Amino acid sequence: MNTIALFTAWTVMFSAVQSVTPDVSDRAESSALQREDVGESGGSDPHPLIGYLADELMYSMENLVAEDGTKPYYINYTVYDEQTTVVRATLGAIRRDRTTDSRNLNIDVRVGDYPLDNTHQLRSGGRGRASGSGNIPLSVEDDPYAIKHALWYHTDLIFKRAAKRLTRIKTDLKISVEEEDKSDDFSREEAHVYYQAPVRLTFDRDAWAKRVREISAIARSSPLVYSSSITARAYASTRFIVNSEGTRLQTSNKRYRVMMTARTKAEDGMTLAQNFDFNTASEEKLPSDAEIEQAFRKVISQVLALREAPLAEPYIGPAILRNRSSAVFFHEIFGHRIEGHRQKDVTEGQTFTKKINEPVLPSFISVYDDPTLAHMGDIDLRGHYLFDDEGVRATRVPLVEGGILKTFLMSRSPVEGFPQSNGHGRRQPGRAVASRQANLVVESTRQVSFEELRQKLLEECAKQGKPYGLLLEDISGGRTTTGRGGPQSFKVLPLVVYRIYADGRPDELIRGADIVGTPLTSFEKITYTADDPGVFNGSCGAESGWVPASAVSPSILVSTIEIEKRTRDQSLPPILDPPLGEKP
Repeated sequence: MNTIALFTAWTVMFSAVQSVTPDVSDRAESSALQREDVGESGGSDPHPLIGYLADELMYSMENLVAEDGTKPYYINYTVYDEQTTVVRATLGAIRRDRTTDSRNLNIDVRVGDYPLDNTHQLRSGGRGRASGSGNIPLSVEDDPYAIKHALWYHTDLIFKRAAKRLTRIKTDLKISVEEEDKSDDFSREEAHVYYQAPVRLTFDRDAWAKRVREISAIARSSPLVYSSSITARAYASTRFIVNSEGTRLQTSNKRYRVMMTARTKAEDGMTLAQNFDFNTASEEKLPSDAEIEQAFRKVISQVLALREAPLAEPYIGPAILRNRSSAVFFHEIFGHRIEGHRQKDVTEGQTFTKKINEPVLPSFISVYDDPTLAHMGDIDLRGHYLFDDEGVRATRVPLVEGGILKTFLMSRSPVEGFPQSNGHGRRQPGRAVASRQANLVVESTRQVSFEELRQKLLEECAKQGKPYGLLLEDISGGRTTTGRGGPQSFKVLPLVVYRIYADGRPDELIRGADIVGTPLTSFEKITYTADDPGVFNGSCGAESGWVPASAVSPSILVSTIEIEKRTRDQSLPPILDPPLGEKP
């Protein structure tokens, strides 16, 4: 993540993974059937770690006090117990083989009170936002003395830092102009007690090492592919949350990915890449050898086709964003701008802050975000969770209804008119929590088949006198600037783009095209959608780090989109011919 001009703007990115169109005749009904309802027990017993955390938390709340009488009003302990296995192969040889087992502690200490505490934004210099505690290594053995010692020592350090920051904040308020948003710094939320069974990683590492080694060797027969790999990654985590309000949570999840990439360089120096990922929540649902091989061969053929494709030229005109591309489009240019903390942060552009109950999208489009969705059709969603990283129950949030903005994605940082969290406080372990997207779903009441959408693209070309329109078939990710210190713009990075000619010529693959624009103008240009919702699973990076996220959208037709040329490396391809390995 990069900040611009001392935290005045944040750039956010959504990195590409598996994108598959589910076969769902009634998506709303299917989604509801696959939404997880949560009871208040979880059906398991608490791990001993819950007791150690609760004991030390109670002791600190009762006895921790500075010389001036300052005491914590809130403490949260979160422990992330994680196991990860990564096996990567290139050209038939294992390049990486690693298994890690870690347990990290995150501590949140608040001094002051709910209306004003040490997390309040500083406006007169220094770090504007409060940072997280960082990942504090914790014993992977359930030894109470080792665990409680770490809790005692680091709680003391973080408490002193919090008290010092609150003093700075009180001074800052006296010398700065009156704040526009006078909302509290922290919301009061219901405490939850919920215990899922802890999970351990189940992954046949030897079988997967053999699989990725053999399939990666396919690239040996394509010497113009300068780098390639297949990676199998398995992740299991049990998260423990204990806070001073009474919340006691023990939640578990597993994630599996098979990632494949291929890169080359065109004769004019442009670096070209293609990738594809499979994502599941269980090892049993991972793809077969045949599916992986088929996907890898397609990645290789696509990157080689791009090597021969003509360069894109700057373009303004109609385009179709295929469902996965459309999902990223909405995630980047809409989703980040309705994250709650951006409505209060004085360095943010606040695109939608004053637009509640006003139209922000075409009247035929509605959008919601629902972390409780575990699946869309038969596809596992990476943004699924039951409780967020502040211990708040995840909920379905209707963001836009018939084009009208209704609410924001909220953590426990209130904004004017929205005093409560809706379960979207998220973070990468070690970072401070912020409001983030989870499973963003776009729906439309103006739908046609994809073939009809393509015909409407050609009609729009004729209307505008354009020789061709564009089809953005696939996208690698994107980034958007939301802060006031820079332009309120976005850039989306297509992988596969075609010219669709109005005179009936065959579609033409092009390379080096990036979508650019500003959000409010871009939304006005959406005219139709298809009936083909697609899932884009990925990882999203912003202030609170990288978090798993998903977006679902149908293909969309926009009457006007702007394309600019991509930055091109000026170095030549390799001088010598590549060594040719044995063909598999």
